Amino acid sequence: MATLKHINSKNADYGAAEQYLLFEHDEFTMKPVLDETGRLIPREDYRLSTLNCGGEDFAVACMRANLRYEKNQRREDVKSHHYIISFDPRDGPDNGLTVDRAQELGEKFCAEHFPGHQALVCTHPDGHNHSGNIHVHIVINSLRIEEVPFLPYMDRPADTKAGCKHRCTDAALRYFKSEVMEMCHREGLYQIDLLNGSKNRVTDREYWAQKKGQAALDKQNAPMIAGGITPRQTKFETNKEKLRQTIRAALSAATSFEDFSSLLLREGVAVKESRGRLSYLTPDRTKPITARKLGDDFDRAAVFAVLEQNAARATEKAAAIPEYQRHGKTGIQPTKAPQTAPNVQRLVDIEQKKAEGKGRGYERWATMHNLKQMAATLNVYQEYGFTSPEQLEAAVDTAYEEMRQTSGELKTLETKLQGKKELQRQVLAYAKTKPARDGLKAQKSEKARAAYRQTHESDFIIADAAARYFKAHGITRLPARKALQDEIEQLVSKKSGLYNTYHEQKQRFKELQTVKRNIDQILRREEPRRRKEQSHER
Repeated sequence: MATLKHINSKNADYGAAEQYLLFEHDEFTMKPVLDETGRLIPREDYRLSTLNCGGEDFAVACMRANLRYEKNQRREDVKSHHYIISFDPRDGPDNGLTVDRAQELGEKFCAEHFPGHQALVCTHPDGHNHSGNIHVHIVINSLRIEEVPFLPYMDRPADTKAGCKHRCTDAALRYFKSEVMEMCHREGLYQIDLLNGSKNRVTDREYWAQKKGQAALDKQNAPMIAGGITPRQTKFETNKEKLRQTIRAALSAATSFEDFSSLLLREGVAVKESRGRLSYLTPDRTKPITARKLGDDFDRAAVFAVLEQNAARATEKAAAIPEYQRHGKTGIQPTKAPQTAPNVQRLVDIEQKKAEGKGRGYERWATMHNLKQMAATLNVYQEYGFTSPEQLEAAVDTAYEEMRQTSGELKTLETKLQGKKELQRQVLAYAKTKPARDGLKAQKSEKARAAYRQTHESDFIIADAAARYFKAHGITRLPARKALQDEIEQLVSKKSGLYNTYHEQKQRFKELQTVKRNIDQILRREEPRRRKEQSHER
C-alpha cells in the first residue's frame, strides 16, 4: 500500500535537499556518508527531475524567487515542503511498478497538486529498511511563483496567488492522501485506506526508536553469535509495542470490560475510560498513553466489539458442552479461512510440449513441476473442504459471480465519484471568478459593464460554463466546498474497501479456476487407466 508523509523544513540551504536525494546518508543521523577519501558517496540508483525551475538549478531558482517576492528571508519561515510517497514492496513483482513508472507518477502528482511551485521530484528504488519499497520524494519551494486555479484543498484566495506560500493544513493532507489512494486504484497498485486511521499507529519517533534499538541490540548480540551462543533476545520492541501486545493478550481472554481491566492490572497497566475514550497507564509513566496513539485496534469501539464477540463465543461454547465428556473436540469450533497456497500454477501438458519440439531437459523439469503443482492443488482442494468436482465447479461459479457483483458496485461507485469530482471542479472554478462577478455588479452603466466584461473575458467564460453545468444538472444551490470534499473522501474510502475486496475475490477466483483445471486434467489422464481396469474386471 502507498503511504504519504509530509515534512516541512526551515533550512535556507535548498541545496541540502538535493544533496540528500543524490548522495548516501546515514539513516539515523541523516548526515552524509563519506568514503575513505572523505568524498560523498552517490546513491546507486535514482531518477531526478525539476519542475518550474526555468532550466536553472533547483536551489538557485528557489533563491531567485524568494528574493523577487521578498519571502522566506526570516529564520523561522518554512522554506520548503517535503512529501514522500512510498509504494508497497509487492507492487514491483506483482503489479509491474518500476522506478521509471514511479517517477512518472510522482511528476504527474506534483504538477497536479503543487502547480506554480518550483519542485524536485526524485525516485529511489529502496527504503531505509531495504524492503524494496519504491518511493518518490517531492520537494517544493514553499513560495508560489505563478497564479494557479483554485484546488480542493485550498480555503483562502491567497492560496492561489503568486508570491504567496503553500500551507499543508490537516484538510490539505487528507486531500493529498485521498489523491494518493485514487492514483493507486487507477494504476492497479496495492492500497489501504489512508483516511480512517490504522490498526497500529506508529509515529516517526517510535519508528526510529525501534530502528535504533534494533541496531544497538544487533551490535550487542554480535559477539555472542560469533561465539556460537544464541542470544535470548533478537528483536527489539518499543515500550508502546510491548503495551500493544499486553492489551491484545488481555483482550483475547476477557469477556467483559471488568475482566479486561483486571487482566491488564495484573500486568501493571491501568486502563481508564473518559468521555468515550480509553487511555492506558504503564508503571514507568506518570501520564497515560491514549488509544489514539496506539492505533484503532485499541480505542473504545474496537475493544468493546472484541469483548462482545468473546462473550458471545463463550456463551455458544457453554451451550454446546454435552453432559458427559467425549473423546476429541467438542462444542462449536471456530471457522478458519483456508490457508491456501497463493502460487498454485497450471499443470504442463508434457506430451503437447514434446510434440512442439521440447527436449528431455524440459520434460524432466515439467515432470517435477507437475508433481509439485498436483500436491499444491490437492492441498487447496482439501483445505476448502471439497468432496467432489461438482462442489469445486459450483465454488468457481460462485466466486466468479461474487467478483462480477463487486466489480459492478465498484464501477457504480467510480461513476458517482467522478460526478462529485466534476461538480467540485465546477464549484471551485465558479468560486474563483467571484471577484470578477462582484466587480461587474459594481459597474454603473451598460457601457462600463461591457468594457468590464471584455477586460475580464476569461473569468466570465469560466463562470458561464459553470453556470450551464449547474443548470443542466438541476443544481440551484451550490454545496459547501468542505462538505463536498468530505463526501468525496468518504466515497474514496468506500472505494478503497471495494477495491481490495475485488482484488481478493479475483485472486480467489483465479486460484479456484486453476485448481479446477488441474483436477480436470488429472481426471482426463486417469480416465483411460480407469476404463482399462473396468474392462479387465468384466
